[in-house]
Amino acid sequence: MIHMPSIISVADLSKTYKSGLSALSGINLEIERGEIFALLGPNGAGKTTLINIICGIVTPSGGKVTADGHDIITDYRAARTKIGLVPQELTTSAFETVWATVSFSRGLFGKPANPAIIEKILKDLSLWDKRDSKIRQLSGGMKRRVLIAKALAHEPTILFLDEPTAGVDVELRRDMWNMVRKLREAGVTIILTTHYIDEAEEMADRIGVINKGQIILVEEKASLMRKLGRKQLSLQLHDKLESVPDALASYKLELAPSGLELTYTYDAQAESRIPNLLTAISGAGIVFKDLHTSQSSLEDIFVNLVSNRA
Repeated sequence: MIHMPSIISVADLSKTYKSGLSALSGINLEIERGEIFALLGPNGAGKTTLINIICGIVTPSGGKVTADGHDIITDYRAARTKIGLVPQELTTSAFETVWATVSFSRGLFGKPANPAIIEKILKDLSLWDKRDSKIRQLSGGMKRRVLIAKALAHEPTILFLDEPTAGVDVELRRDMWNMVRKLREAGVTIILTTHYIDEAEEMADRIGVINKGQIILVEEKASLMRKLGRKQLSLQLHDKLESVPDALASYKLELAPSGLELTYTYDAQAESRIPNLLTAISGAGIVFKDLHTSQSSLEDIFVNLVSNRA
């Protein structure tokens, strides 16, 4: 894989508020051009602070950030033009029309008026038939779409979605996920913060986990699932077993208190041992009625990660 220069580069970033609260410390992060990057973490972990610094809304206490080659402090305007931000809070002028609000956002970034682009964005977001509606007449889900349209109006190369689907119905979540994929196909890099693990699992190429103002892990989703995703093989036994026979000790099997279930916990590397295990179980004279496997989800992985470092 040829590595392009990162579209966002964060080096040794920190943020301490006047109150003495350290919101971020020693953050280093490289986000690749054209990827969907999910930033996961509990509430208060620093997700929004990090985004707000990259977007130029909050001033860092130390460190350096570049967005699409532009330093966010010394070259603020150029950096900010590259970035679209969809905030958590719905902040839009209630009495403006959808068309006016989105067109105005484009103008804020010094881009010339371009009705064709605004039309395409509104159509992509299923807002076209609402273009003349006032914002206050729209449902919550439609208002959320308007926020996305505003963020895209100046054709950014980087889009931040801060908790994009919090409090959003399932249908809109699906629509948003589809739209995010389309944007990525069009070359936009997407960073989303979420505490919905299934969102990260569904969407992201890579996942970063932030906790207590520090990034504790950045990993490709597939390898994260592989490394940390444990699998379990459960065997329902025909007859009650008093203890695990010594011949099976190397497999570290767990016997349920009932004596009627054996569980083997393994990772991807140990998967190849299963046929030998089943042979050994039969060899020990144990008869099983049924077997099934289960795999830990990203949610389990995340809980383990955060609790191990608490």
